[in-house]
Amino acid sequence: MFVGGLGLWVAAVVVTFVTRNPNLVPTIILLGSFLVPVTFVAYAFGRAGRVVTAQRILTAFVYGGVLGVLGASLLEAEFLTRPSMAGYLGVGLIEEAVKLAALWLLARRLPRYTMGDGIVLGATVGFGFAALESAGYAFTALFTSGGLSLSNLVETEVLRGVLTPVGHGLWTAIVGGVLFGAAARGGGRLRLTWWVVGVYLLVAGLHGLWDAAQPIAVWLTLLLTGTPVQWQLLGVGQVPAVTQAQVHLFTVLNWGLLILDAAVGLLVLRGRWHQATTPGRPERAADIAPVTAEGKRQ
Repeated sequence: MFVGGLGLWVAAVVVTFVTRNPNLVPTIILLGSFLVPVTFVAYAFGRAGRVVTAQRILTAFVYGGVLGVLGASLLEAEFLTRPSMAGYLGVGLIEEAVKLAALWLLARRLPRYTMGDGIVLGATVGFGFAALESAGYAFTALFTSGGLSLSNLVETEVLRGVLTPVGHGLWTAIVGGVLFGAAARGGGRLRLTWWVVGVYLLVAGLHGLWDAAQPIAVWLTLLLTGTPVQWQLLGVGQVPAVTQAQVHLFTVLNWGLLILDAAVGLLVLRGRWHQATTPGRPERAADIAPVTAEGKRQ
């Protein structure tokens, strides 16, 4: 799926560059934005339980993604007006809360809950959000002061495609696994336990750190190598000139923060998935017993 889709996307890009025909731009945006998320969702679906059907996967991807983007846009427009460290954390709290709410809404009537299914459905909601968000960023990158920029569009989609696996899908998968695990231990009902809240705050922090990696890297670069003149210019609201060494240091710090953030998220997810799939792990009745229409165990 991924190799074939990538080949089609590259072909669409090449033909558009050669012909300068804008008719293929929607194809480039949609295929480039959805290729990686859909590939990972298909991979996760192959490791889900029987409760997670293809219909539920499709519903979670589309409905979860759209509800997440809509909710995040409304809340961020209402509460976040200017970029700041608190603002980056606020974005993480809002977007992870909206995705968690979308997952809760879509999973409230499942016949049973297991941590593995929660990871799969959580990842599906997160990747749906990521696909739609990437399409929006790619569409925005297309328009410049000099007209349409296909190179900006392609660069945006390539970068976001590379980073997608360690972003929204990863964070919502972690929360989804913990949410379903709590439901399995609590009588088959989704509930907001302190453990769920704690993991939600963890992934919101990872989300906020991811968004704030660039300004943090700028601050660390100036803290380590900044000159008095640069600090004085910043103090009066002017952007100082930077040296080539500072540019290199900023790049290292920026990518280092992103790699650290991704590593923490992957380690947490690996631990949740190992707990959910370890052979011989003691299973409670709540993990395996189906739920009747009245919410009672058979």
